[in-house]
Amino acid sequence: MTDELSAAADPRLYTAHPLVGVGVVVIRDGQVLLIRRAKPPRAGQWSLPGGMQQIGETVREAGIREVREETGLEVTLHDLLDVIDMIEPDDAGRVRRHYTLIDFRGTAAAGEPVAGDDAADARWFTPEELTMLDLWSKTRAVIDQALARAGAAGTGTPEG
Repeated sequence: MTDELSAAADPRLYTAHPLVGVGVVVIRDGQVLLIRRAKPPRAGQWSLPGGMQQIGETVREAGIREVREETGLEVTLHDLLDVIDMIEPDDAGRVRRHYTLIDFRGTAAAGEPVAGDDAADARWFTPEELTMLDLWSKTRAVIDQALARAGAAGTGTPEG
């Protein structure tokens, strides 16, 4: 598909401004919640639940909504972890995608995740299982940061 056809089919390509995405490292009982992405970018890969901020929505509201839509779980956000730029050039060097990704640490209430919205799958992973996944390096780094903060704060549960 040519770049022009791709851009017509996906309004997130070749935008005039970066798009804001919000992700949440959800921790419960020492495990991390991940979703398998159903759509680009990184379709088929395990990632944090999250998505695009909507107009009139705070980044925190976006994070809570996206976790609910992608996993069916209610989440409490705790702290901001990082802001990451994902810039993807095309073969000609033009910026094909540019996302500014805002990542929070959160905890989930009881219940098991059920994949929905843009997720093909959703489940909990132990830190040991995470090492076996081919995660984007930025995702791995923000998960490590969240686990370290959760350990310093307590158990990684809403009380911790």
